[in-house]
Amino acid sequence: MRRNLGRVWQPLLAVISALFGLYMVMKIYVAGQPSLALGCMAVLGIGIYVYTSGRAYAYRYLFPGMLAAAVFVLLPLIYTFAIGFTNYSSKNLLSYERARQYFLEETYQVEGDSYAFSLHDDGNAYRIRLERPDGKVFATAPLALKKPEPLTVEAKELAKTDAALSATELQTPQLVPLLPALKKVTVTLPDTQQATLSGLREFAPVRLLYKANADGSLTNQQDGTVIRADQQTGFFTKANGEALQPGFKVGVGFDNYKRIFTEPTFREPFIRIFIWTVAFAGLTVVFTFAVGVVLAVLLNWEALRFRAFYRVMLFLPYAVPGFISILVFKGLFSENSGEINAMLKALFGISPHWFSDPWLARSMLLIVNTWLGYPYMMVLCMGLIKAIPSDLYEASAIAGAGPLTNFFKITLPLIAKPITPLLISAFAFNFNNFVLIALLTGGRPDFIDTTVPAGETDLLVSYTYRIAFEDSGQQFGLAAAISTVIFIMVAILSIVNLRLTKVNQQEAR
Repeated sequence: MRRNLGRVWQPLLAVISALFGLYMVMKIYVAGQPSLALGCMAVLGIGIYVYTSGRAYAYRYLFPGMLAAAVFVLLPLIYTFAIGFTNYSSKNLLSYERARQYFLEETYQVEGDSYAFSLHDDGNAYRIRLERPDGKVFATAPLALKKPEPLTVEAKELAKTDAALSATELQTPQLVPLLPALKKVTVTLPDTQQATLSGLREFAPVRLLYKANADGSLTNQQDGTVIRADQQTGFFTKANGEALQPGFKVGVGFDNYKRIFTEPTFREPFIRIFIWTVAFAGLTVVFTFAVGVVLAVLLNWEALRFRAFYRVMLFLPYAVPGFISILVFKGLFSENSGEINAMLKALFGISPHWFSDPWLARSMLLIVNTWLGYPYMMVLCMGLIKAIPSDLYEASAIAGAGPLTNFFKITLPLIAKPITPLLISAFAFNFNNFVLIALLTGGRPDFIDTTVPAGETDLLVSYTYRIAFEDSGQQFGLAAAISTVIFIMVAILSIVNLRLTKVNQQEAR
């Protein structure tokens, strides 16, 4: 009985899943995303084959993980890489077709009689009523008017005394909340004349601003000027070179990468930030490892009392979420009300400017990051030290060696190779430590000799973020190019890490 049920519900579930998937693919295609719909169709087909074919049985457990890796890792990488070869920015968001359509839909008010306007409740929707000075009345079909979005509707001529409209007219207090949506509505009258809202109780006649020409250019019907699409810059431009917005996306090849290394506006801050990024990641690894290994040696000292208590207390910074610790330190280092400055002023009479002085801001970042990272190094070193044979220390004691000799001649050399790949991983992590910079300094203080948003404490990743989201032009293409460069750097570090891990494994054998 159970076998028969299984033979029935498994194909039924597959059919239902396939139908639901096809429905979603159709919705994506209708929404104007044919490429995405094609990709989803391919994934759906592979999924149906994997879960229905006996030959692909082994992949049924791997398919979800492979799909997740493709969607959340591979696809963002490819998309970011592709954007780096375009002029994508806040000024060039649209496709060429959409930008051209935007200009063709633009209107301007023309001379002529305006229309008296009133809005009427039609149950769950509203109808627009327009009256010309000659007495003719027009009304639209019911409109939702739930949110402001461009909408073109047709109006039909009605009798002036239409009871369905005159009895439900909205008063001014009810009309005002609907004005944002009404401003987006264009009404087309039977004579093809169009009108838009021009006052609280008035619609004015409008006309399309641009007319399409056979050669692809657009003519401004108000002043006669002609604009053409410049496929090099991604803007429609006038004869005098003036660019009009919105722009559109075009391919720019390696221009964004050239700008990073050749254009002074971006090259100079990029080089300075790159040097600081390497120094920050390297010094963080050195400081956290130094503090961690010293504490690990002390906590492995058998004569030390209350070692368990010390281990718990020293591990606490790692147990507290990092973003909470960073915000706490931001308050502690506050120049006006922070406890650290209060103590320094009471003891030494100084009040450092942690957030405005470049070197102090960098020092503060290293202090905080060392605090956040040393417990991890301490735990690693404690485990590695435990693996060192005690006979070595006993022989060293017989030879009369002291603690420092034991540390530099036995402990450090024996843990250096196993921990090297982990140190490289820590370097790669801090190379992209965006959270610390964003929460503690925001990359500031800013450089005073640059026009792009960049600061003394910015890392490459935060510099990329600021170019993408804080710059006036929001240059997403340039930010994507910088992200690609950072990815290549981190990938090289990962390869080095894997090579060192492989060498250590071979030596261990």
